[in-house]
Amino acid sequence: MNRVLISSCILLATTLASCSTAPKSESGKADIRADAETALARAQRNDPTLTPILNNAVGYAVFPNVGKGAAGIGGAYGRGVLYEGGTFVGYCDLTQATIGLQLGGQAYTEIIAFSTQDAIKEFKDGHFAFDAQATAVAVKSGSGANAKYTSGVAVFTMDEAGLMYEASIGGQKFSYQAK
Repeated sequence: MNRVLISSCILLATTLASCSTAPKSESGKADIRADAETALARAQRNDPTLTPILNNAVGYAVFPNVGKGAAGIGGAYGRGVLYEGGTFVGYCDLTQATIGLQLGGQAYTEIIAFSTQDAIKEFKDGHFAFDAQATAVAVKSGSGANAKYTSGVAVFTMDEAGLMYEASIGGQKFSYQAK
């Protein structure tokens, strides 16, 4: 039974990872950039303490719509954009595979702030991943003031919609493509 679950998780992760990092069409690229700008503005409006964190960051990735679903075995995928010094530099995507007690689906926004050049270089080189112990700060008024960088990275999430019950293990992996 464990072998089947692990094999299924690997298959799901491989399928999610095979999605293209950047949208194929120019309109798709414009749409993801516009969605990221909208999500970023909404997050900063919900929590004004997030603005100085992003202004002082070396860079940040914005994933405006991450879809997550599970029934025992789960996965998530989202496309986003990367900014360095407040300037758009490329596209990125997030994949996640999990296994454990989980059921449901949800959509959320994820923002990752990088405080060091090493952290953003690792992200761009494709060597960046979160393990199961990674934590994120929910974007609510004033929550950004309590954010702590771990290994040069701070993560913020903002719920969009859905309901998810989860007690699982898994991690997030990222890929990057310059504009």
